[in-house]
Amino acid sequence: MSRSISARAVSVRAEKIRIVRLPLGEEVIRPTFRRERAAIKRGVWPIAGCDEAGRGPLAGPVVAAAVVLDPKCVPRGLNDSKKLDPETREKLHAKICANAEVSVAIAPPWRIDRDNILRASLWALARAVAGLSVRPQLVFVDGRDRIEVSCDCQAVVSGDAILASIAAASIVAKVTRDRLMTRLGLLYPGYGFEHHKGYSVPAHFEALTRLGPTIHHRRSFAPVAAAYGDVVTDDMERGEIEPGTLPL
Repeated sequence: MSRSISARAVSVRAEKIRIVRLPLGEEVIRPTFRRERAAIKRGVWPIAGCDEAGRGPLAGPVVAAAVVLDPKCVPRGLNDSKKLDPETREKLHAKICANAEVSVAIAPPWRIDRDNILRASLWALARAVAGLSVRPQLVFVDGRDRIEVSCDCQAVVSGDAILASIAAASIVAKVTRDRLMTRLGLLYPGYGFEHHKGYSVPAHFEALTRLGPTIHHRRSFAPVAAAYGDVVTDDMERGEIEPGTLPL
């Protein structure tokens, strides 16, 4: 497959999707393994899906995951991790790790501050793929941006709601990051990391004001920069800080 074809970002409308009808008539989109199976029929294998968790929080790392599902053992109930409750995510995480090839990579706050959140996220995604015990021939990544890998890579908009492989990666990334933030909550009592996972909530803002930032906070994010006493720029507000512009 040519690079020009693989470069396109596929929207939810362009993909064959599974629609589950609920008793009251609501419809829920669920990811399927159809696109992966179509590639397998063309002789393309292994196939990895990858996604990240933690772009938006003020604290903690971005966690990226790459997953190669076993075509004969695709867990039921896969979905965008944000649409699943914690208990369901944990159960699916266990099933995925037991039956699939899984790799996780982390971009810590210092890298996010140095490179900016987008570059750090793409770096972590590429590292996760590189860490797989098998070398994929095709990588599906959630979002609009492809990553630097040594094989065909396709960016899929809303991929965690469309492709089972990406949904599985989103679950692994989310569960891994939540566990890390819960541990940080024990190491840094008073910040509430175990509850809000580093996101922008009133309790987190209050802790920043009362206790100040930790080394796990992202100085390139406006509320943290303000807590440090840095000048808050429009780029910080948008999360578009350029590399090398912070007093690290």
